[in-house]
Amino acid sequence: MFDTDLVATPVLLPRVAPAPSADGPVPVPAALARLLPGRGLRRGAAVSVADDAGLLLALASGGAGAADAWCASIGLPELGLLAATGYGIDPGRLLLVDEPGRQWPEVVAALAGAVEVLLLRPSTGLVPSQLAARLGAVLRRSGCVLLVAGPWPGAELRLSVRDSRWFGLGAGHGLLSGRQARVLVEGRGAAARGRSGWVWLPDEHGVVRGLTEAEQAEVDSHRGTARGGALAPAAVGVGFGERGLPGDAVGRGRLTAV
Repeated sequence: MFDTDLVATPVLLPRVAPAPSADGPVPVPAALARLLPGRGLRRGAAVSVADDAGLLLALASGGAGAADAWCASIGLPELGLLAATGYGIDPGRLLLVDEPGRQWPEVVAALAGAVEVLLLRPSTGLVPSQLAARLGAVLRRSGCVLLVAGPWPGAELRLSVRDSRWFGLGAGHGLLSGRQARVLVEGRGAAARGRSGWVWLPDEHGVVRGLTEAEQAEVDSHRGTARGGALAPAAVGVGFGERGLPGDAVGRGRLTAV
């Protein structure tokens, strides 16, 4: 099906992992659902998430948090398990393939029929359009949603964080307690015009939610006073750091930051 010169790395699937359901879209947190054309992720779709590990985990949390649903992470060796758990992803139903190498397309094809949501960072850089189309056919047959950390040819949706600010830090003291972010959704069809909105990603309780009227009014006030109309961040932004790795995630046994 793919490059015959490559030998696929064996992947062991739990025998209890169910195939994804074909009923309705894969759910996402309500604060993000209001920005999506179908208020969820269409099954079998590929979605591009630009440079934000928190947004990637938040999108995955709805489908991965459903009863008996499984999730898989491919090519994200520093994905934070504590961070994923905080977003509602059960680590006991999270399959990890940290370094698939050049065989990542075979791994995607193998896992697509067993999980609800796939998180992927292609280890070969830019993905050829023909390969993306072949994997797209696999996704449509299985009903699995592919969330890609970075660009993806023909992605149905493209999500990014355009402005953000952190809370909890003082002048040289304090702990990060929450982040407000303006999420932009672009794509094909109903999403072609683009839509954006402010959400907590997450709030001080670790919940992804929309802003209250008072919080939105505060954001609007800050935007009006910030230079060039852009919101000045309260702390360093969130990204995938070097090599596309999640810079804001709690790593396995350590905390990494950008």
